[in-house]
Amino acid sequence: MFNDIGALELVVLVVLAVLIFGPDKLPKVIQDVAGFVRKVRNFSENAKHDIRSELGPEFKDFEFEDLNPKAFIRKQLSENEDLKDVRSSFDLRKEIGDVADAVNGRPASEPSVPAAVNGSSGAPDLRKRTDPPAGGDRPPFDSDAT
Repeated sequence: MFNDIGALELVVLVVLAVLIFGPDKLPKVIQDVAGFVRKVRNFSENAKHDIRSELGPEFKDFEFEDLNPKAFIRKQLSENEDLKDVRSSFDLRKEIGDVADAVNGRPASEPSVPAAVNGSSGAPDLRKRTDPPAGGDRPPFDSDAT
């Protein structure tokens, strides 16, 4: 909860607490706040225990962190054996290479070499059109189009 508070912010909070409550009342305020936090934690743990006991023995390994969608998906992906097989058989680099070969017009059997490896870019710049349009073709956003 307070993981993002730095040292400077903590010093500012302490100085403000001393100015607001005074040095004589500050220990009592800290005790009251600590007691309140303890009571809230105790209430939370009791509520978790009650919910687990009401759910029954089939939910004995239930964790409330599993209710977070990100944690739930991460847990399901890591525990499911079928998904592990699919993930291990899927090679993202090969798939991207095949798509790049198809876009560049190279045959699939020809190995693709990234430009960073061979030092030069053999592929054409796809952002620029190198050949002029055919006789009847016009650019898609021609200002003379009627």
